[in-house]
Amino acid sequence: MTTRIGVVGTGYLGRLHARVLTEMPEAQVAGFVDASDTIAADVAGSLGLHRFGSVAELAKAVDCAVVATPTSTHYDVARELIEAGCDVLVEKPITAEVEQGRRLVELAKKKKRILQVGHVERYNPAIAAVAPLLQDIRYLEAERLGVFVGRSLDIDVLLDLMIHDLNLVLSLFHSKVIEVRAVGVPVLTEKVDMTNVRLELENGAVANLTASRVSQERVRKVRFFSSEAYISVDTKEQEVKGFRLGNRAIEPIAIHVEKKEPLRAELESFLQCVRDRTRPLVDGEDGVAAVELAKQVAAAIEGSLQRWRK
Repeated sequence: MTTRIGVVGTGYLGRLHARVLTEMPEAQVAGFVDASDTIAADVAGSLGLHRFGSVAELAKAVDCAVVATPTSTHYDVARELIEAGCDVLVEKPITAEVEQGRRLVELAKKKKRILQVGHVERYNPAIAAVAPLLQDIRYLEAERLGVFVGRSLDIDVLLDLMIHDLNLVLSLFHSKVIEVRAVGVPVLTEKVDMTNVRLELENGAVANLTASRVSQERVRKVRFFSSEAYISVDTKEQEVKGFRLGNRAIEPIAIHVEKKEPLRAELESFLQCVRDRTRPLVDGEDGVAAVELAKQVAAAIEGSLQRWRK
């Protein structure tokens, strides 16, 4: 059984979605929408996909769609698709503003549509492998560094990169954030390009997060510390190292990772949810919670910048 799907927005990330979908036997890719004639011609030529003239036209031809347009347009595009009866996977962040995200969640509930958010790290095989082992996490340290590529400049590094780790903290700690401390600086843009954030949770756990989109290298690492174990995850390489205390000695933990392209795992999960009408691993409410936390972090960064300017 195949599911009819389309893609709205075929820039860098949208094109990746389109390419992966064309390789999936369970997906019937009806086509795509893109405002740029140049990009559309390239996508149509390289992937052999039909270009629709509007979101409304695409909505009539599909059961579901991926929204990979600029963040500032997520709300309007996703809303139009949901109102037309389509299930939607919207790239992270779900929306630029919290209230917009909440309205999408309510609309999806009203229309009984699937609303999934593209926090792809949750589908990374390395994270999936360690998630069941993460008991009593006391401390998390994450580094998410990227080179400057000139994309997603309508948002800061919080919504561009750190949003992944904010979602991981909320989903893996299962506890409310009660204190936020943060510093950040603009470097190559007018928005914050580098930041370090310390989050304290209600259960006493602490998360220390660093993100940069102006680094000299690409790093994706998360380290988990509990009372019984230490687990280090490289999500870029999908490699895991784990150790625990046993018999008064440090012992390795055997953790098997079945490597797979995370985006494909995310899309497979979305299509499964569409077919089975089940809740996504990362639903609209999860996406909104991540944006809400990002806004708290942004306020803390602004406070630190104000003090520095004085």
